[in-house]
Amino acid sequence: MRTRSGSLYSSSAAAGYSATAVMGKKRTRASPSAWSGQSAVAGECSGGRRRKRLAGGPDYLDELPDDLVLSILAKVAASATAPSDLLSVHLTCKRLNGLGRHDMVFANASPASLAVKAASWSESAQRFLKRCADAGNLEACYIVGMIRFYCLGHRSGGKALLARAAVGMHAAAHYSLAVIKFNGSGGTKADRDLHAGAALCSRAAALGHVDALRELGHCYQDGYGVRRDPAEGRRLLVLANARELTFALSAASNPAFTIPLGGGACSPLLSDFGWSLPEAEPHAVNQFMVDWWAADRGVCKDPAEEDGESVELRLCSNVRCGRRETRRHEFRRCSVCGAANYCSRACQALDWKRAHRALCVPNERWMIAGDGEAQPQY
Repeated sequence: MRTRSGSLYSSSAAAGYSATAVMGKKRTRASPSAWSGQSAVAGECSGGRRRKRLAGGPDYLDELPDDLVLSILAKVAASATAPSDLLSVHLTCKRLNGLGRHDMVFANASPASLAVKAASWSESAQRFLKRCADAGNLEACYIVGMIRFYCLGHRSGGKALLARAAVGMHAAAHYSLAVIKFNGSGGTKADRDLHAGAALCSRAAALGHVDALRELGHCYQDGYGVRRDPAEGRRLLVLANARELTFALSAASNPAFTIPLGGGACSPLLSDFGWSLPEAEPHAVNQFMVDWWAADRGVCKDPAEEDGESVELRLCSNVRCGRRETRRHEFRRCSVCGAANYCSRACQALDWKRAHRALCVPNERWMIAGDGEAQPQY
């Protein structure tokens, strides 16, 4: 290429000159070695132009209407697998941060995104769960209600949230209220209401809650809050085991089973059918309460003192339950050994076949004789 002054540049130099002009660099004459690799330089230049166009182009997210973005965020919240999934949405941009705080998003938060760990419990975690509960999320109402009632000692507030979840047809909330009614939790022994507990168990069982169905079967067998009907009670217990088997087989995490009963952790009540299946994971709030008391946190003493000292309250002996007494001698003891305590017959049946059957021995009463030897008392 010939310039105005008549100088003649080589083709490689011309290509280098045009590339520097496009990139906005200062026009300088370079040696032929500096302009080697013509195709690479051209590719970088074209890529730079493309990046500039994308950076300076329109933001398509801003062109979407708010209701459409809210609908997408609600779907994301419903499929979230951890609380961090919702947090990452808030950290994306200012608009998503604002729309992500809408009640529609909190109302559709998935149970996995509400599974707060006891070790991570803080004021911010409590505010997050409370915000979801205020938005109408029934699972959040149930989780916050259980934590407040059993862990934090806020009985009236926790029971109100459980009742709110139960009104929305939350099966686990119905069953938890039934356990509270059976034991008179949060009050005195005179506050026990067996008929109301049986009615709540019946509603929870109709909604598909297996433990409530099992509890209702024991109620019919013992005449506890309902008219005694052993045949109906046995039918309900078999139905509860069949439902547990169905849920275990349909779960994606435990599809396999073996016959006959083998070793390892298995669903204990299904041993009646000869099945060996991995035991279902406890509900997130039950695991929260187990970890909470294992870390020795919260209220664990009876406010009523005995001999000037506060009395230690007992945990349910079912290791996957996590409920603790709200007053002394609230839970029922094992009639054989007297060492195990259970919040419900369902927990007693589960723990009996899981572990307590091998540990339960008659509790012999001994009295100290005058010579210091222990003698049995008959």
